[in-house]
Amino acid sequence: MAAALLLEVRRRTQSALLVIREANLGSLPVDISITSASLEVRSREACAAATLPAEVRVAPSSCRGLQYLPGDGLHLRLQVQAGPDAKLVSTLSESLKPQKSYVFYCQSCGDIIRKEWKFLRVLPLPSENWSALVEEWCCHPNPFVRSTLHPQKDDCFLGDTFFLLNLGNELHVPGSPLCSSETGHHTSQSGSTLKSRENTRVICKRCKTMLGETVSSETTKYYVTEVIIRPSEEGFSTISRSQFVQSMIAQCLVEFSSAKSTFRFSIKGDDGKVYILIWLLNSDTLLVESLGSSSSHSVFTLFGDTLRPDSGPVGTWNAVKVLYQPCIKSRNKDLADAWENDIGVHPLTFPSETCLELLLILGLSSTSLPPSLRYMNSFQVAFLKM
Repeated sequence: MAAALLLEVRRRTQSALLVIREANLGSLPVDISITSASLEVRSREACAAATLPAEVRVAPSSCRGLQYLPGDGLHLRLQVQAGPDAKLVSTLSESLKPQKSYVFYCQSCGDIIRKEWKFLRVLPLPSENWSALVEEWCCHPNPFVRSTLHPQKDDCFLGDTFFLLNLGNELHVPGSPLCSSETGHHTSQSGSTLKSRENTRVICKRCKTMLGETVSSETTKYYVTEVIIRPSEEGFSTISRSQFVQSMIAQCLVEFSSAKSTFRFSIKGDDGKVYILIWLLNSDTLLVESLGSSSSHSVFTLFGDTLRPDSGPVGTWNAVKVLYQPCIKSRNKDLADAWENDIGVHPLTFPSETCLELLLILGLSSTSLPPSLRYMNSFQVAFLKM
């Protein structure tokens, strides 16, 4: 029988919280034996054991703070030896190189969007407040006030959560005539605005998933959560939807927290609505989980993907730990409004459907945790696994 456990490792401090789930304890008292590579829980009824992953080694003599919490199980803290902080998924700016050929795929179904695409330039877009900075630092009128940054032929411009490409007339939009995003933005009537936004949506021909939107007659915005880019010499490898969404959004959070010391984020949809407020807590987490054969905890299935690993009784993930508040259906409206006006909060925009997927992923992560670990300072706690 496998022991049901949760081990949350902090790489930077080489410390960990171990929770032995209550369903696995049987009747108290129990004997717990910990070695550097394994854990054993023995009661009068049964004996359960788990082998830790090779990259995690425990210092048994460091165990402290043992306590039993009804509904959770046994909690204890200990020192561990874990590998160095692993780098998250490589950023687009690092993976996309000029003069190299790429294939663009729809992440949802694997359909090829564009073959053999070679860029002359791959450039990052300036931050969202770059125009205001020009006003502050220039002694003459802003020369860019009436201009927008659009890629030329064979350019790729990288934004916060998207990249801009010059497709010319090769746009896959479900309506005509084509409307630029500026036109939709300035439409006065709400019905016309909605129709204009629908006309700018770029969708996959096969599965009809929204991939991005048209920005101008030749420029298309693709969201990083919807498209997989691979070098032409590599084949397409299937990545589960939940795993891909978690990895890409965790990557965005970690990049901005590192570059701008920003740890609070508002997750917005392409419709302009705020869906989730996220507070990045830790980015150096190694999460080890095992539900155990005797566990009563549910195994959730999400987008055709199980959040529980298929290989082996114990799963190990690099993860980021976040606090979050859902904002759909006017929930937490006052907090969302306060964050909207806070310069310390960075907005990240994704397709509205992806925001709902992320909210479901966060909710499933939170409910899979022991009850005492699901909330912190009125926020819900979740892990985004890599």
